[in-house]
Amino acid sequence: MSPEISVILPFFNAEKTLELAVKSILNQSFQDFELLLINNNSTDKSLLIVEHLAETDLRIRLLNEGIQGVANAMNCGLENASGKFIARMDADDISMPRRIEKQLQFLNSNPDVGFVGTEVKYVPHKENTAGFQRFVDWANSFHSSENIELNRFVEIPIINPTILFRQEIFKKYGGCFDGDFPEDYEMQLRYLEAGVKMAKLNEPLLEWHDYSSRLTRTDKRYSTEAFFKTKAKYFKSWSAINNPFYPNIWVWGAGRKTRQRVKLLENEGIIIDGFIDLVKDKTTLKTTIHYEEIPKSGKIFIVSMVTKLGVRKQIKEFLLKAKYVEGVDFILMG
Repeated sequence: MSPEISVILPFFNAEKTLELAVKSILNQSFQDFELLLINNNSTDKSLLIVEHLAETDLRIRLLNEGIQGVANAMNCGLENASGKFIARMDADDISMPRRIEKQLQFLNSNPDVGFVGTEVKYVPHKENTAGFQRFVDWANSFHSSENIELNRFVEIPIINPTILFRQEIFKKYGGCFDGDFPEDYEMQLRYLEAGVKMAKLNEPLLEWHDYSSRLTRTDKRYSTEAFFKTKAKYFKSWSAINNPFYPNIWVWGAGRKTRQRVKLLENEGIIIDGFIDLVKDKTTLKTTIHYEEIPKSGKIFIVSMVTKLGVRKQIKEFLLKAKYVEGVDFILMG
């Protein structure tokens, strides 16, 4: 008889953290699962650790993926999973004891939702982590399907090792695509584009450990520019449906970085009518108006590309006060 859930945990040279991560899954309050441990060419003691653990728990299935990369390891797990639901776990994190139980209970109680994550407790292991802490605070601040959909172009809306989703979604829309982009973010944008409803439990059910070796710090596929390139691709198709002035937009922010990233939107066929900024005529590349000069709502569509968290919030509040509707008259792309 197939288990209710397949938990996929890829690992590569994770000997220092792997055992605790695995045991945090084995000790879950919900027990009807299989744990797929995907060895992705480890050269340290990781394989010996999981081989020993597999001898003590029949729910563990040890698999090998010879092609390097998280996407390949994840797909190896997806293709071998037999559960009705798929849960994700990283080799350097800790799941809280009732994480799986609570996520499964949520999906069973909300059949229209296909994909659920949780808040996380951020555990830094190095200095200069303020940026990651801001991201975690932001990711923990919204939970509803509506807010996940509206925030999709700011950052990855659900932190990847917290996810649990219905296997049928993978069957319909595919797993991780491998390329020069953040594969977990691309997958969430693809599922959202397909109409998959997502939600997030308003409780930190995973310790998200930030080691210097974390891929989000070391892999160029997780660079800010790689994220913006991915956003641009999916924004085009979203805009075609939701922007009444498609393909035309106004961009809030006229700084050098924003102007560089705007080119990614233009490469997708988006037309930039002008910029909005604190400083009128900040750039001569296109018309640049002061933010207090924006027209009444219903005249233009605005994409805010200001990345600074506090300023992004102020821009949203200003637009809402000006009767602009998020998702109808503007969208955030921070």
